Amino acid sequence: MRTVGVEEELMVVSADGVPVPLGPRALEVAARRGEGETVEEHDRAERADTHAGDPVAHLVPELKQQQIELGTQVCDTLDDVAAQLRHWRSSADAAARAAGARVAALATSPVPVEAVPTAGQRYERMVAEFGQTAREQLTCGCHVHVTVDGDEEGVAVLDRIRVWLPVLTALTANSPFWYGRDTGYASFRSQAWSRWPSAGINGPYGSLEAYHRLIADLLATEAVLDEGMIYFDARLSATWPTVEVRVSDVALRVEDAVLLAGLVRGLVETAAREWRAGRPAPDVRAELVRAAGWRAGRSGTTGDLVDPRTGRPAPAAAVVGALVTHLRPALTDAGDLAAVQRGVADVLRRGTGADLQRAVYAETGDLTAVVRRAVAATHGH
Repeated sequence: MRTVGVEEELMVVSADGVPVPLGPRALEVAARRGEGETVEEHDRAERADTHAGDPVAHLVPELKQQQIELGTQVCDTLDDVAAQLRHWRSSADAAARAAGARVAALATSPVPVEAVPTAGQRYERMVAEFGQTAREQLTCGCHVHVTVDGDEEGVAVLDRIRVWLPVLTALTANSPFWYGRDTGYASFRSQAWSRWPSAGINGPYGSLEAYHRLIADLLATEAVLDEGMIYFDARLSATWPTVEVRVSDVALRVEDAVLLAGLVRGLVETAAREWRAGRPAPDVRAELVRAAGWRAGRSGTTGDLVDPRTGRPAPAAAVVGALVTHLRPALTDAGDLAAVQRGVADVLRRGTGADLQRAVYAETGDLTAVVRRAVAATHGH
């Protein structure tokens, strides 16, 4: 069975519902408890490239001081993923509380905020090089790692899952607000993130050699600082033997993050089986996948999505259902089918994080109330 790990970026917010630059202080607390790295430790490790050991669950800094990132242990089951996410969200929140704040699984800030860059050589270089894109980039995503049997299989997987990635964006949409306004998007993070020069849809590559050649050519342009800035929607991990899917907002609810992990594992296994059986990757141009991603970010699960099988709009429930059908054999073999079916039904019934945020704002007219409700939902309340 393929193992899975999850990384989540969380927003650090005050009790009255405003993002605050207390992430570094919270990480100092976490480091004293043996649960994370301080900003200084993280910066030294990045400069020395000493993050390449065994994967360890932890709390670490992100680009902005209003953020904390968590990483789970390697998990065998979706129950393990759920337990790990609840544990590390709770640990992050405890560290933030000690610093006078809380954490919320928000992919963008509903309230206007001046994002404060995190100290450190690499983050400072990013702000200097990328200007307003880096200054405004207070966004929180979720990255799911699934093991592959070598880079050749990994590239074959990337070529076959790309057409389905917009569906994951729709299911996790959790960023309708930006600088105090409703953007009209369910996932505006996906729009803001696309400003980075290396962000967006990947491939198809056709071979491992073509993948590595593209990475080398991108680095040669000097439009990205290093391999860590290869921000494709899905990529080979530079550190672990995994495919890393990066297309999703951080999910407001743990249950939706677990659903995402199950779907990504199912996608990877299904794609690997297709490759081993000699089935070609879908021949879909990047422009069309990008358009499908835009539609997913715009409407989430409340409108149409682009059906990867036809390239035409269809109701979100139908496209999500087609994804589950596509993955059924792999989900069944992993023991994930019932959990994924239940998770999908829950999202389609109650809506995404974006839907909850908009409902709270419609009821209260208060964006800080949206943040406070997100804090509660982050921790299962």
